[in-house]
Amino acid sequence: MATKISPLSGFPELLPADRVVEREVIDSLSRTFELHGFANIETRVVEPLDRLAKGGEIDKEIYVLRRLQAEGADDNTGWGLHYDLTVPFARYVLEHAGHLEFPFRRFQIQPAWRGERPQEGRYRQFLQADVDIVGRDELPFHHDVEVMRVMVEALDALPLPPMSFQFNNRKLIQGFYRGLGLPDVTAAIRTIDKLDKLPAETVAELLEDAGASAEQAARCLELATIRTPDASFVDRVRSLGVEDELLDQGLHELAAVIEGCAAGDHRGGHRKVTVEANLRIARGLDYYTGTVVEIFMEGYERLKSAGGGGRYDALASDGRTTYPGVGVSFGVSRTLVPLLAEGVLTGSRSVPSAVLVAVTDEDSRAVSSAAAAALRAHGVPTEVAASAQKFGKQIRTAERRGIPYVLFPQADGTHQVKDIRTGDQWDVDPATWTPPAEDLHPRVVAARTTTSTDDGDESP
Repeated sequence: MATKISPLSGFPELLPADRVVEREVIDSLSRTFELHGFANIETRVVEPLDRLAKGGEIDKEIYVLRRLQAEGADDNTGWGLHYDLTVPFARYVLEHAGHLEFPFRRFQIQPAWRGERPQEGRYRQFLQADVDIVGRDELPFHHDVEVMRVMVEALDALPLPPMSFQFNNRKLIQGFYRGLGLPDVTAAIRTIDKLDKLPAETVAELLEDAGASAEQAARCLELATIRTPDASFVDRVRSLGVEDELLDQGLHELAAVIEGCAAGDHRGGHRKVTVEANLRIARGLDYYTGTVVEIFMEGYERLKSAGGGGRYDALASDGRTTYPGVGVSFGVSRTLVPLLAEGVLTGSRSVPSAVLVAVTDEDSRAVSSAAAAALRAHGVPTEVAASAQKFGKQIRTAERRGIPYVLFPQADGTHQVKDIRTGDQWDVDPATWTPPAEDLHPRVVAARTTTSTDDGDESP
């Protein structure tokens, strides 16, 4: 009896052409991170449950590991799949601190698992890309600017819709609330973080429930409305009349991040990324202590943030040494899967092969294999036809697979190659001939223009 296979909700699997897009995104991110001197690491997929659930905010979503045939006490391994890359990275730093040079610059692109209700942009298995700098006991502020700018450059290089980096600073928020005299600054931050889900009137009521007066709640909401593409937010905050030393520090740091990221790279500006100060951004997690950022993708605001991160002055501690850090996480699956599902992006072909070597008959297959080997010897992805059908059928096979060239070998060494898109055919030597660079490997193809300035339909 045949078994019907049903997909598992929340565990996306990509077809080969879509996997071309994912791989190009991974490779592009890696190139940018490595250009800035970040080392790649990969951590194990499991962590002790007591470490995973330490924050208490996501413990209901942790997948737990156990052996199927285990009995009694052995049934519980005490391990769970990591739900982000920050928790395993913190453990990695503590475990390997004696072998690392600080500040330690790391990037990590790995899957994570989270037992939540699947929906668009939120999956039970998903790929993340993190970049961080971690210090030992101290980490100068200039690393905040550096890490944020690196991620700006990394996303600006991707064949994706425009991205918006929206920055704030926890010191600015805390200093403002402290200057206002709010009784519970932490509760106020968590409440303001709900502005993207709740009406301002409801948030004001929650602030009052947390001990703020109606006037204080109004001032908090007034601060949260400030949003500028440059450092002009500083004067607008000053005009609110609140004074506090921590507020001053937060204003200075946020202005430095905005100016540093908006300056652009060596091209003289960003192509698809915008940067702004948005004083509504709070990120409710308590471990953020300075810079915070949320990343949004134009036209896909329904997905909420495509990434985020910030400064944390106590990523990890062994009781003697504290490791402060700053980092940003980008949701690769969260961003790509909806784009692929809608056909916005795809790969130019579903196979890596640039050339299909035809087979005249099975007795001459060795000739075809030798021609394929000669092409591969200088880096041309090549496959040999599966069967010695009529040449017309072999050409149609190449068309279905997206392979642009078919090579017809001869025992006497006279070979010809055909560009099946144009019909042009010419003599070649497989030992020296290479397809044009744009045909050598699959490319990311945009079904519709993803930027306002690019009038082409393909991204390299």
